[in-house]
Amino acid sequence: MEALIHVIDGFGISLQPGNLSYTFIGVLLGTIIGVLPGIGPSAAMALLIPFCYDLNATSALIMMAGVYYGAQYGGAITSILINTPGESSSVMTAIDGYQMARKGRAGAALAVSAWGSFIGGTVGVIGLTLLAVPLTKAALGFGPAEYFMLMLVALTAVFSLTGKSPAKGMLATMLGLGIATVGTDLQSGQIRYAFGLPALQEGIDFIIVVIGMFAIGEVFSALEDKFTQKSDIIRLKGKLMLTRDEWRRSAKPIARGSVIGFLVGALPGAGATIASIMSYTVEKNSSKHPEEFGKGAIEGVAGPETANNGASSGAMVPLLTLGVPGSGSTAVLLGAFIMFGIQPGPMLFQTRPDLVWGLVNSMYVGNVMLLLLNLPLIFIFVRLLYIPTGILLPIVLVLSTIGVYAINNSIFELYLCLFFGVAGYIFRKVDIPLAPLVLAVVLGGIMEQSFRQAMTISSGSLSIFVGSKLTIGLAVIGVVILAFTLYSTVSRRRRIVGTEDN
Repeated sequence: MEALIHVIDGFGISLQPGNLSYTFIGVLLGTIIGVLPGIGPSAAMALLIPFCYDLNATSALIMMAGVYYGAQYGGAITSILINTPGESSSVMTAIDGYQMARKGRAGAALAVSAWGSFIGGTVGVIGLTLLAVPLTKAALGFGPAEYFMLMLVALTAVFSLTGKSPAKGMLATMLGLGIATVGTDLQSGQIRYAFGLPALQEGIDFIIVVIGMFAIGEVFSALEDKFTQKSDIIRLKGKLMLTRDEWRRSAKPIARGSVIGFLVGALPGAGATIASIMSYTVEKNSSKHPEEFGKGAIEGVAGPETANNGASSGAMVPLLTLGVPGSGSTAVLLGAFIMFGIQPGPMLFQTRPDLVWGLVNSMYVGNVMLLLLNLPLIFIFVRLLYIPTGILLPIVLVLSTIGVYAINNSIFELYLCLFFGVAGYIFRKVDIPLAPLVLAVVLGGIMEQSFRQAMTISSGSLSIFVGSKLTIGLAVIGVVILAFTLYSTVSRRRRIVGTEDN
């Protein structure tokens, strides 16, 4: 009963006119930041901190949290319309979302993204309200070995899900892991694969790889199509919003994505990227038509986009209950807590219930605002597809340049982005999938550190990776995914051979 009273009081706090306005400012800024590739919610939240000194703690944290989960909505827009994921968690959305746009169903892709984001975010906040403390205890069971196995399962899922050839997917994954090793080794201090270039000593930021491979590579492909007279303006087809069949196909992916996103997000360090990968894996493996994935399957948009918003709510679990940030964005949010003299942790729910429940319940309100904000704008967003190539491609280049330059104000990184753009164009020509490489860059550093920490704990014994029920369970999941991939590939090739023989 006491907890229920705190929840009700939290709604009273979040619905105050001042806090409503800060919620709206936060989610609006988050949406804009999500649309701009390269900026990211972490940077936007960090820039907001100086403007929060004169605010009370609750209002400031409500606004910064709004930027965090609002950016998950905005990231889908450029992923779907111009194949430019602004965040690593939007990479999976781009795979089928952009193909839907090319088939004239951009409106439906944006609509299912908005509804999935709303439902995933809302289910995540409900989970945060009801299950924060029990899930925190479960998350404490994850050590370095468990995190390594989780990353390994995620990468296994990625290279098996994209492209017609698992071998090409594995090649892309290995190249991504190689890129992730560039820079200074955090444990030994040695500089690896920098080739004497000081700019590479800090490593290669994933956003450079994302924008280069997806955005710049797509620009080169579009230019080739234009000069070879293959490019046409993409015409919208059918209803702008979802059809009844698309609603039916999206319902289960949205439901599953909500649960997967929240549970994975509640693991410190796992985050929205792994949640979207897991959701995409589940949807393709459970689909009756897995061959449609990568070609514009609406399930491939609904599931991952729902999952990454559910994960943003789940990431608040370890932050509020343990004081442990699960991502760069929640680390900035933790810094804001400390700036106001508040230490997140188990006692926070007892010492500052007004702040906790005001913040949590503002997320319910913010998700409603985002839905009301994004659905009407779909009619405007889809008109971007009617912009002539000669105008649209320079816009993409300008956004990409701003996004890359804003990271470190480095001209060298612009050249590096151009290099990855050429590589992305070549990958398209030889049919090597881009998503495994980009996601391997994102996960590679965390995966390496988890492996080395686990080996240190076990004094160099590999038995630590099969030393608990969690690691064994994750290893079994990885083997099952790999076996299913090989079986599906062999079956598909046999069907093709049988069709040709007939």
